[in-house]
Amino acid sequence: MKVSIIVPTLNEELVLDKTLTQIRQLSPHELIVSDGGSADDTCHIAEKFSHRVVIGSAGRAIQMNAGAEEATGDLLLFLHADNRLEPESYRKMLECMENPEWVGGAFTLCIESDKWSINLITLLANIRSKYFGLAYGDQGFFVRKEVFKNMNGFSPIPICEDLDFYRRLRKNGSVILLKEKAYTSPRRWIKEGIVFTTARNILIATLFGLGFPPHTLSKWYPFSR
Repeated sequence: MKVSIIVPTLNEELVLDKTLTQIRQLSPHELIVSDGGSADDTCHIAEKFSHRVVIGSAGRAIQMNAGAEEATGDLLLFLHADNRLEPESYRKMLECMENPEWVGGAFTLCIESDKWSINLITLLANIRSKYFGLAYGDQGFFVRKEVFKNMNGFSPIPICEDLDFYRRLRKNGSVILLKEKAYTSPRRWIKEGIVFTTARNILIATLFGLGFPPHTLSKWYPFSR
């Protein structure tokens, strides 16, 4: 199975070198970086490590769709610029997706921190995704390319595109939530404050689920890290 890994970026020079190095070690069919107009050294770094760099408008949904449009693999795997996967997790995904029953899925979240409060956030996030079917993009979404195309990709909304996508993916067939982990950085929680960031994320997700306009909610959540 050919895997196209797609990474959306915007001013990610501080973490991208490490992230792309780790991704290349997974030996995917291709690595595509979809940039939203970075003003730093992001694109230069991306050109060194990726098979293709797509440059377009900013917006995670728009960028991931643009990257997927260029992908030639059978399976699309979307990772954030501060995500990483262990080789065992990647191999487990490949093994599971050999079964045509699954249309896609996500990994178990692991926020890399020794702080008990962030470990609690990790625990609650995984309970939410396991029992309520609400997964975030930090968990590394993977989906068969033909299914992604039939879904018209990510909805072009400025926020909660991950919640919306995973919800729609589950309506397209059986989705697997792997116990293997996708690791992500705690940088936003550390920078903006653990209590504030957690409360805001819960509020935004709740209001989105109640039908509040994404363009209004996006004002509370800056895209840049």
